[in-house]
Amino acid sequence: MALTPEDVVTKQFQHVRFKEGFDPDEVDDFLDEIVVEWRKTIEENEQLKARIAELEGGAPAAAQAPAPTPAPEAAPAPVETPAPAAEAGVSATASNAAGIIARAERLHDEHVAEGQATAKKLVDDAEAKASGIVAAAEAKQREISQKLDTERKSLEGRITELRQFERDYRQQLRGYFEQKLADLNAPESGSQPASTVGL
Repeated sequence: MALTPEDVVTKQFQHVRFKEGFDPDEVDDFLDEIVVEWRKTIEENEQLKARIAELEGGAPAAAQAPAPTPAPEAAPAPVETPAPAAEAGVSATASNAAGIIARAERLHDEHVAEGQATAKKLVDDAEAKASGIVAAAEAKQREISQKLDTERKSLEGRITELRQFERDYRQQLRGYFEQKLADLNAPESGSQPASTVGL
């Protein structure tokens, strides 16, 4: 596939679920394509430079050899014509490579900035959520503490009432038994001993 600067600019990566960022395999594959095209460009650039050096090295000899012939202008024309075309091809290739690199760096910076912004947003959201959870837990804890304190006071009051009831009941029971014991121990006024009956 021939990679153009527009391909680098318009390339869209798939978002990965359950984590932020792009699919690393897809990004690596695309960067591999850029590297392949870049290496081709560098190789083509080196070949063109070698061709230019070859043409420039052969130009003086070609200019001297046709001198005895009647048409000296014909030989230099074909030699000089490819040189500007080759230089134009080299400069176009170099500018394309520079453009690809610049766009790749810009895309990298944009993705890094986007990732940092997303990470900051996630951290801020998590901190806000954590603060909300802590505040809710503290409010719930205060509510439960107040409820338990109210129940404790109610139970303490009930325990006090039961203890008072126990004391009163014991006193009444003691008084009742003491009265019955006193009644048993007291001599009966209207009764006579059994030994005197019938004598």
